[in-house]
Amino acid sequence: MSYVNNIKMFVRVYELGSMSAAARDQRTSPAVASARISELEKHLGVRLFNRTTRSLQPTENGRIFYEGARKVLEAIDEAEAAVVDVTQNPRGSIFVAAPLGIGRRFIAPHVPAFKDMYPQIDVRLRLSDRNVDVTAEGLDVAFHLGLLEDSTLKVRLVADCPRVLCAAPAYIAGRGMPADGAALVAGHHDCLNLRFPGAREFQWTLQTPEGPRRFEITGPFESDDGDVLTGWALDGRGIVMKPIFEVAEYLREGRLVPVATATPPTATQLSCLSQHRRFRDPKIRLFVDFIVARIKADMAARMQGLVLEPNG
Repeated sequence: MSYVNNIKMFVRVYELGSMSAAARDQRTSPAVASARISELEKHLGVRLFNRTTRSLQPTENGRIFYEGARKVLEAIDEAEAAVVDVTQNPRGSIFVAAPLGIGRRFIAPHVPAFKDMYPQIDVRLRLSDRNVDVTAEGLDVAFHLGLLEDSTLKVRLVADCPRVLCAAPAYIAGRGMPADGAALVAGHHDCLNLRFPGAREFQWTLQTPEGPRRFEITGPFESDDGDVLTGWALDGRGIVMKPIFEVAEYLREGRLVPVATATPPTATQLSCLSQHRRFRDPKIRLFVDFIVARIKADMAARMQGLVLEPNG
């Protein structure tokens, strides 16, 4: 297996463009990663990377070898998956990424139960509201909240997610109730902004009688954590746009109220992403089926009986 491990390290160094990043990905040290690459180069009799103190670039031989090495690893994954008895002995680690709110509410609470059912499967959960690169970061599964553009990944739709603009009653008492997007902008309301790399900041797409329209919004508060925005909204600091399931309890209790209901936000989607070759791994299919079923049940329970009244 030493040679296969060397190939795995090479592929991750190639994809991540960094010896230290690949070492972290493979849970080892940069020294070990460098030694594995050197051993592989010695075995092949060619240099796979040009190294300097500041950069690491694949050679032409490295680019050629990567294409074949990736196919070798895919074939090994498929062969192992074909002989694993998933009902008896699924094992290994699953690397999972999810948005903070989704992960905290719908995934993390169920991981222990999954582990109880499959004690030889370890779940490595990473939570962040930034966009992740499933392939580059070596993820097995990533949950994505938002409309997807064309993707080369395997995509499983988990749920359609209607959204709402809402604010605390105290905010409305002090600043007034915007009836629609135009009033939202004209009234110079404080909007709570989600900022992260790649985000389309300071624009909300709302459904108008003429169709979807983007509104430029402003506000003194922004964060890369969606739950922080919810906390500010509850504190009366501004208007927030949220999937309804995230704020259903506050809407039901009256701690938040819908605003600009004449032009509601366009809906978004929660999807589960995976590389095609990795989704063939039985343990990953087991995890996805398990978590998706519980996400759907939890979302339905949160939304049950909730009726949003339009404001005037």
